[in-house]
Amino acid sequence: MVPLIGFIALVIDLFIWVVIASAILSWLIAFNVVNTSNRFVYSVADMLYRITEPALRPIRSILPNLGGIDISPVILILLLLFIRDVVLFGWILPAVA
Repeated sequence: MVPLIGFIALVIDLFIWVVIASAILSWLIAFNVVNTSNRFVYSVADMLYRITEPALRPIRSILPNLGGIDISPVILILLLLFIRDVVLFGWILPAVA
C-alpha cells in the first residue's frame, strides 16, 4: 500500500508541473513571445490545455471575475498540495504504515 501512495504522490507532483508549464506557456502566448502559428508550439499548447482544462474548469466556474487575472492554476496547485501532504502523507500513510 505504501508504494501505491508514493506513486499517487508522484502523479500529483507531475500534474503540478504540467499546470505550471501550462500557465507559463499561456503567458508566453499572451505576451506574443511564442507564436501559435508554429505547429510545435500549437501542439504543445493544445496538449497542455487538454490535460489541465478538466481540472481548471470547475475552479474557474466558482471563482469570481477578477478582471482578466486567472488565479485558477494557483488554487489548483494549492488543492493538489493539500491532497498530497495532508490527505496522503498525513492521514492515509500513518494509518497504513
